Amino acid sequence: MELLSQVLASEPTSQVLGKEPIVTFAILLVVILVVPILFDRLRLPGLVGLVCSGVVLGPSGWRLLESESPMITLLSDIGLVYLMFIGGLEFNLKVFRKQKIRSLVFGSLTFSLPLILGTLVGRFCGFGWHTSILIGALLASHSLLAYPIISHLGVVNNEAITMTMGATIFNDLGTVLILSVCIASSQAGVFSVDQIVPIVALIISYALIVLVGFDWAGKEFFRRSGDDEGNKFLFVLMSVFLAAVVAQMMGLEKIVGVFLAGLAVNEAVGEGPVKEKLVFIGSVLFIPIFFVDLGSRIDLPAFFDGNSTIKLLLLIFCGLITSKFIAALLAKLVYNYNWQETLTIWSLSIPLVSTTLAVALGGYRSGLLPPLVLNSVIVLVVMTAALGPWLTSVVAASTTGLTCSSVQEESPSNISEQPRQSAHEHLTIVVPLYNPHNQRYLIEMAALLACQCNGKILPLAIAHATAQMDTPQLEVAWQRSERLLAKAIVQSQLLGAKAEPLLRIDDAFAPGISRAAREQKANLIIMGWGRRTGLRARLLGNVIDSVLWASHCPVAVARLVESPKKIQRILVPIENFMNPTLTPVKFAQMLADANQSHMTILNVCDRRTSSSKIAARRSHLSVLVSKLALTNPPEIQIMAHENVAQAILQAARLYDLIVLPFIRNRTSPGGLAMSDVTNQLVSQLTCSIIILGEPQHNQKLLFSKNTPSNTATL
Repeated sequence: MELLSQVLASEPTSQVLGKEPIVTFAILLVVILVVPILFDRLRLPGLVGLVCSGVVLGPSGWRLLESESPMITLLSDIGLVYLMFIGGLEFNLKVFRKQKIRSLVFGSLTFSLPLILGTLVGRFCGFGWHTSILIGALLASHSLLAYPIISHLGVVNNEAITMTMGATIFNDLGTVLILSVCIASSQAGVFSVDQIVPIVALIISYALIVLVGFDWAGKEFFRRSGDDEGNKFLFVLMSVFLAAVVAQMMGLEKIVGVFLAGLAVNEAVGEGPVKEKLVFIGSVLFIPIFFVDLGSRIDLPAFFDGNSTIKLLLLIFCGLITSKFIAALLAKLVYNYNWQETLTIWSLSIPLVSTTLAVALGGYRSGLLPPLVLNSVIVLVVMTAALGPWLTSVVAASTTGLTCSSVQEESPSNISEQPRQSAHEHLTIVVPLYNPHNQRYLIEMAALLACQCNGKILPLAIAHATAQMDTPQLEVAWQRSERLLAKAIVQSQLLGAKAEPLLRIDDAFAPGISRAAREQKANLIIMGWGRRTGLRARLLGNVIDSVLWASHCPVAVARLVESPKKIQRILVPIENFMNPTLTPVKFAQMLADANQSHMTILNVCDRRTSSSKIAARRSHLSVLVSKLALTNPPEIQIMAHENVAQAILQAARLYDLIVLPFIRNRTSPGGLAMSDVTNQLVSQLTCSIIILGEPQHNQKLLFSKNTPSNTATL
């Protein structure tokens, strides 16, 4: 105690705490947990709060965080690597291929114009050519920070928006390549064509090796690994850091290799649990620490002491807004977009987050960007992160101008026009059995649906086993599965439903369920879960989460608090009005017909919506529902409320069952996507809940032979 008192007396407490790695890490965990939640309540992006926290806790504030400490440097570097890697991994290559020409044209416009204006601003402020060009490159990239907003509005497939999404890869890749060229040429001491050509050739060669080699290696490894998610996860991490090491050995910036590695393994990883875990770890821990570290690097006294930083900030901000608007305007003239589409793509291209921050830090560490520029860029990122999504929400709020043109692709309506196979004439429901406590209600619900559609139930039990078929554990699992199946068959017969038991030996539950459903050509899987909170691993568990990813048909995850036969009132909220998921509506209507229940469709709009627009919403939704040709048309309610989740909770008090679509968040680099309304509802609803997940390719859920072919679904 005496020694501790002497230490505290000799140094300020904040400095003592800042030198303790455990204390520093604990502070970081508190910040990345609490601050984004608080800023989300304030309707501000979480990264703004993280950067501001870094300013408060860094050298310009309380001095609790030291940016140059080994631990923070390591965690921040990993966050930087993750930031660029997720940027490549999250990129939608399918969207780019469908809109590659327009994406390249708009990408060229929204890249070259900010690059030119940014370079001119740098030269005007007295910087050298390397620094000026790098400033222009920083303004050229953009992040789709407002993607959750346009996804919520259901206008993601609009041509103008998909063009902007596709242009992201062109801009980000161009920005990181310019960083490598500037660093390499600055080390050579000259900025001439003779020096640039070999550097560009080296970068192109390296890019081809990574994109082709890692893509082939990733697909081959994933094919050979089967269902071993752990090895797949480690392979992807190894690829990322190996690409970074090789890039540094070749004299290139490591973020170039990391971004290319993300693009290379993009298709191999695909959409599934491996990608979700990769994004989750980076978004929850490392990337927020990177943002906090960036905030701690802002020198507030230097920022406000002179006019140079404020002058540079205003100039590059004006250059960014102007150049992005001109690029959007030129795209309007070339492709004849309306003004709402033009303003929307302009607002989407304003936020500068992931690539801009990564390149700015890389330029600062290489000595190309002075602290003056780094401070300005970090503040600029905070400004655009708040301004861009706000503009998007304003200009895209009235979606009438964003639905006139959309990407032509094989939509579910086109799929449904194909002739139905004879195997799909009757509803086949797979009911995985594991928990005896919820088995009764699950079989009862499956029986109601099967009897309504002249279908059959396939109770499925998985006997878990390894490669050896003579182990005692397998015998125990086999006997337990037989008991579950026997009980399910008796219950199905009492309910008057046709049932065929399935007993399968598999080394994993989730793949066994998905494969059995595919082999039996099932139309629906019904699974259950308990009352635990949290939608993903905490609520659904790894098994159900994996089935939702892998299944070829819709999956109904049910939490039933009473017998399905007692359900008399069913509520189906439709959050996404312009492109609603009507599969839950058909599912709920089939259940209502089987139980002689009443169904209501609820859509929540903003409280400020006028009565005429509410009437138009009701009319539009009525037209969509009428195309389903339901025997008993449901009631349609439009509720004006400022909070969607609270409105649904308020309405749910009068209902026995809520049917919700399972919609995953598209996590932007940094994990700062808007929260999912479904996530909020599950933890607060007390009635029965069914979350209906649809497969990646929108396999149709057959309800009856009379289902119309022009049904509008996602």
